Amino acid sequence: MIAKMDGQAIGWMWVWPVLVVAGLLIIGYAVLRLARNGRGTAHGSGSGSVARRILDERYARGEIDKREYQHRWRVLR
Repeated sequence: MIAKMDGQAIGWMWVWPVLVVAGLLIIGYAVLRLARNGRGTAHGSGSGSVARRILDERYARGEIDKREYQHRWRVLR
């Protein structure tokens, strides 16, 4: 038996597919963001860029010499 639907119920049937698509887009965005951050390639926001910034600061303060700076910079690449 087919249930009879009134006009109001049919008008709201579009909400669930939109919510599912929006949820999938949000999940996909989060996964991509986490994957990029893990590799340190997301616009300088990964752990590699933080380490390079610290290395640059240490070199600028004179805590390490040029040879040590270049060696550590190559390791971080």
